[in-house]
Order: sequence, then structure tokens, then C-alpha cells
Amino acid sequence: MAERSNPPTTDSPNGDILVVDDLVKYFPIKKGFLQRVQAQVRAVDGISFSIKPGETMGLVGESGCGKTTTGRTILRLIPATSGQVFFEGKNILGLKRQSLKQFRRDMQIIFQDPFSSLDPRMPIGDSIAEGLAVHGMGNARERFNAVLDALHEVQLRPDHARRYPHEFSGGQRQRIGIARALILRPKFIVCDEPVSALDVSVQSQVLNILMDLQQEHGLTYLFIAHNLSVVEHISDRVAVMYVGKIVELAEREELYKHPLHPYTQALMSAIPVPDPRAIRERIILKGDVPSPVNPPSGCRFHTRCSIAMERCSVESPPLVDQGGGHLVACWAVG
Repeated sequence: MAERSNPPTTDSPNGDILVVDDLVKYFPIKKGFLQRVQAQVRAVDGISFSIKPGETMGLVGESGCGKTTTGRTILRLIPATSGQVFFEGKNILGLKRQSLKQFRRDMQIIFQDPFSSLDPRMPIGDSIAEGLAVHGMGNARERFNAVLDALHEVQLRPDHARRYPHEFSGGQRQRIGIARALILRPKFIVCDEPVSALDVSVQSQVLNILMDLQQEHGLTYLFIAHNLSVVEHISDRVAVMYVGKIVELAEREELYKHPLHPYTQALMSAIPVPDPRAIRERIILKGDVPSPVNPPSGCRFHTRCSIAMERCSVESPPLVDQGGGHLVACWAVG
């Protein structure tokens, strides 16, 4: 497998490997014969955060809040509408084709659905080695040996390299996806809900593989999920998204023990308690999640918030540090 001679480094003054600054991604809605833009889907609407080398940043929220779009926009799998993304001090949104190709080695993704991300007509060994071939790394024998090393690291056998995607279970296919992301020895990986489609028993196996690989190779993760228990298990810090905005960001233990935003508190109250004798007050949110095509003015959560004030419907609250790096976007907090 391709080796990195140097540990992950960053030119960021704060020591961050990734800095996302006011990232925006709108999807135009076109109608009519001339396909004129009638509206915009505000999938990601001005979010900012940073990740340090070797850290796992969890990104959580309800379906449709913009988590996956955030991850794919950071990697330039889809173009950003505006904003900046700095990887090791360089704005990757401004890179040209050849320069961007070099960054592809350092930034990879694990997709939610491993089956649809694999070519059904290609042996999985060839799928895993494809990145090496694209970057012109090694000859055929060296690439095959690298594939065997990658399969070993995700606890699959060498003979699996000659099999096709339909011959594997869901958990095995997700391990193949991890091997494919890992083979280029990246520094940063976007994990886009990598365990949401798996059985609970298999989820723990895949999570443990990800954590072991992070320790061994010094990887940095952006871990996207809607399962708060999974995020708590793997993350160092957690950001909570709601309709394209980050409403709270804090260290994992701080967020789970002392959630400050009403939306985060409602999410936390839905986590099952393993002790049948324990009683947790359930917060039931009223109404539906607003459409990102026409989000509410002011705070986007105010239409479902039990403590909303008049100001909440007029002004959008900024993310404010409430102490110890615990950021909250709420007029009622502080």
C-alpha cells in the first residue's frame, strides 16, 4: 500500500487540518421551457467550523438538514455556491483540475450505500485499486499487493479480491468501501453515514475498524450521521445542523451532558436509555421541519421552539461561544 513519509501537517495558524468558512450550497429549481430559476433549495446556508488533525468531528441532524451536502461540497464532489474550504491552509474550492487531483489523495469519502458506490461488473480488488491507477501509483503487482494489505486492514480475506459486490453482505461491502478510501493513505475522510444501513451488531464492528485505522494512520474524520448514539461513540466534537445551519457545536461530553439549544435538547431526549428503570423526559417537537426552499426568517427553529421570542422570528442568531468552545446559535441562551 502507498505509504506516507510524513505525518499529517497543516499550515493553519490554529493547527487545524480543515477550516470551513461560511460555506453555502444552493440547488436551483428551474421551471418552464427556458428552464429559468424559480427558487433555490438552501441545502447549506453559511456554516463554519474547523477540524484538527487526528480528530473526529460528528455532524448530526434530521434527514434533509444538509449533512451529506456539506461533506460532498467540502470534497468538491459538488460545486459550492460560495464560501471557502481550507485544507492544510489552501483553499481547495479555488484549485484548478491538476492541483485538485493531488488533493484527492489526501481527502476521501466513505459512502452511505456501499453497494451503489461499487461497480457490479468489476471485482472488488479492481475497485479498490482504481484510485492507485488513477494517480499512477505503482505497477500492477504493487497495486495488487496494496489491495491485499487494504483488505487485511478491514478484516477481509485475500481471496475476496476476485469476488464481485453482490457476493458480499452489507457489512462486508462497507468494509470494501473503507478499504477503497484507505488505499491512497489519505489524511482526511468524510464518513457519510457509513453504518446507518447496517445491523446494530455489524455497526459496532465497522465503527471499531474506523477507530483502529484512525489510531494507526493518524486519520481525521468528518463523521456524518443521524444516530446520536453512534456519534457519541466515535466523535471528539459534535456539530448539530438544522435546515442548513449549525445551531450548536461542542466537545462530545459537554454536548451530551449539557445541550443548550432547544433543538439539541429535543434530539438528546429521543436517545433510548439502556436502563429500563431510568426515566427520561421526552421532548416532542411540534410541526414539521421547514422546507429549505422557503426557510423561516430569523432563527429557523423558531416555528417549532417552545421558548421562542419575538426576536427569534426576525433576527438569525449567530454561533456564540458560551464558554469552553461550546458554541450555540440561540437568542434564549446566554
